[in-house]
Amino acid sequence: MVHHTGVMRTARRAPLAAPSADTRQRFVALLIGVLAASVGGLVLASAGDTLRELPGLLLLVPGAIALRGNVFGAMGSRLGTAVHAGTFRLGLRPEGVVGQNLMAATVLTLLLSVVLAVLARGTAIVFGISPTMTLADFVVISACGGLLASVGVGLATLGLAAGSVRFGWDLDNVMAPLVGTLGDLATVPALVVAARLAGAGDLTGVLAWLLAAAVAVSLVAALRTRRDRLREIVRQSVPVLVVSALLDLVAGVTVEKRLDDLLAAEAVLILLPAFLGTAGALGGILSSRLSTQFHLGLDDATPLPSRSSLRDMRGLVVLAVPMFLVAAVVAHWAAEVTGQTTPGLADLVVVTMLAGLVATVFVILVAYLTTMASFRFGLDPDTYGIPMVTSSLDLVGAFTLILAMVAVGVA
Repeated sequence: MVHHTGVMRTARRAPLAAPSADTRQRFVALLIGVLAASVGGLVLASAGDTLRELPGLLLLVPGAIALRGNVFGAMGSRLGTAVHAGTFRLGLRPEGVVGQNLMAATVLTLLLSVVLAVLARGTAIVFGISPTMTLADFVVISACGGLLASVGVGLATLGLAAGSVRFGWDLDNVMAPLVGTLGDLATVPALVVAARLAGAGDLTGVLAWLLAAAVAVSLVAALRTRRDRLREIVRQSVPVLVVSALLDLVAGVTVEKRLDDLLAAEAVLILLPAFLGTAGALGGILSSRLSTQFHLGLDDATPLPSRSSLRDMRGLVVLAVPMFLVAAVVAHWAAEVTGQTTPGLADLVVVTMLAGLVATVFVILVAYLTTMASFRFGLDPDTYGIPMVTSSLDLVGAFTLILAMVAVGVA
């Protein structure tokens, strides 16, 4: 309970969940993730006219979705570590753990949304994607859509943190899939809504300049603040998030160049957010789990995984099979119900399972190596692990999904 006088309740130190509890929590969180992300995919598949009217918009989708998960997934991972360590306090004081994480998330969302827009415009030019939206259109859609989606995702992240204290959930099991899911669910509609602000000529240009000015002011304020945690989160996060944005843009190029194929098999477009979200969530779970264990001294950050780490990896592989299967079935069913095109359930399942197997192996390797390496080099694995996992997975996931479509004859 939070009192108006500013007195906060101290979180009890939450033990790491037992293996059976881990499996249940992960399964439920991932299942909710698949279902919710499929709704975002359905919105994307239904926005075919918007995608054609605003060429280049699909470039933003993987990066914008990943940005929500990267910023708030990392925030949730930091809060989860604080809960386990007994330092979490539920409150919004600017100097508190939650307050500084929220301010950092706001600054990073605004900054990286504008950076993503600029990079998307440059990427379109480099890869010869023409015609495309203007730079002002990219900035306005990316920043306004990002801020709109982040409100809901940020509130949900705080709600999950509070729930972990109240109900004994392990944030390492539920935060990555649920925050990533909410990012999938909120970002696509938010981008479609923000797209209404594009193409307004001088008004769009003025709004883009105002957003750029807000980025500059907030970034300088965050880097010069006396709040150590806020300054450190922003300072460490910006480089890895920029690298993540570049990886996501290459994934966006892959998807944009296959737009005609995806619109001809809209069930795959429905599947896309759920597929990327599930694979990213699996890696996020592992990264968050490892980060907590390394911080608490329950596992050693060695180049070769310990038995405990290998057990977590095997558990994720077991979960991956039913989750990707559910994602394919839901995408096919949603396409049938809404009158979208589909290659057929059998082909969609084969495409999903082939791509999912490759993506799962890749994401486990990246999750372990990035979390281990960042911890050994004295960096915060909560800040570095999830962004690198989700962004590299978006790139590999997009490639594997397209390649699987070609191999099965869907594209």
